[in-house]
Amino acid sequence: MRVFVTGATGFIGSAVVQELIKHGHKVLGLARTDKAAQAIAAAGAEVHRGSLEDLDSLKRGASLTDGVIHLAFIHDFNNYGPAAEADRRAIETMGAVLAGSNKPLVVTSGTLLIERKGPLATEEDKPTPNFPRKSEEAAIALTAKGVRASTVRLPPSVHGEGDHGFVPMIINTAREKKVSAYLGDGQNRWPAVHRFDAAHLYRLVLEKGAAGASYHAIGDEGVPTKEIAEVIGRGLNVPVVSKSGEDAASHFGWMAHFFSLDGPASSKRTEQELGWRPTQRGLIEDIEKAGYFTAK
Repeated sequence: MRVFVTGATGFIGSAVVQELIKHGHKVLGLARTDKAAQAIAAAGAEVHRGSLEDLDSLKRGASLTDGVIHLAFIHDFNNYGPAAEADRRAIETMGAVLAGSNKPLVVTSGTLLIERKGPLATEEDKPTPNFPRKSEEAAIALTAKGVRASTVRLPPSVHGEGDHGFVPMIINTAREKKVSAYLGDGQNRWPAVHRFDAAHLYRLVLEKGAAGASYHAIGDEGVPTKEIAEVIGRGLNVPVVSKSGEDAASHFGWMAHFFSLDGPASSKRTEQELGWRPTQRGLIEDIEKAGYFTAK
């Protein structure tokens, strides 16, 4: 299968490209810059110049391939509404090209963006109403137009060497403040997955995913944030303390909200339906061993 991948040079996207090529697929990778184009070519994929804002480039990429994996997102938390709208437009644009073909379109969402009904968030849980990001809703709408659109829900921590997401931000805060903090009793939980396990799931969803279905990329169902703070404290050799209220906001800034969430999640149905099994290191072991404490 020839696959159009947006976000092909990102932390997860680059692993997806490797996974696809390793299993016999050909990849057309979206490149916004010369540096990205060089990285895509070096990975053994074909370069397609364009961006999320260049809808014509997305149309061409989707029209030239047998399926799409959409990973690109503008990670600007100060302008999240416009970033979410750009994501929705991109999905609808590529989906319009695939209409009537039953070709796969795999989009990306998050386990923290759904309404958990039970002890663990499951694939049956629905997206949170009125949240700006509408990736999943856009994918579901495309199924009525003859697109085999599916969603991969990622946990808040997708970890591994080269991670530049939430955990490195928390580490940098601890390094700057010379104390590693958690909120309250620290028993709120973050699910997590290794980037290579996530990449494996994207391939399986591309190949076998059902139209309108959501799949969970979950390695650790829920790691208490106190444990995350403790491994960071050991790695930086700084005290580990609890923060609450205004102290938390002043310590973490906008990250305080995310680090306070309790979002344990399951991937049981995903594993049963697709035969996916996470095999890489868990979050705590990875923080200890994957170079997280090397100053960036």
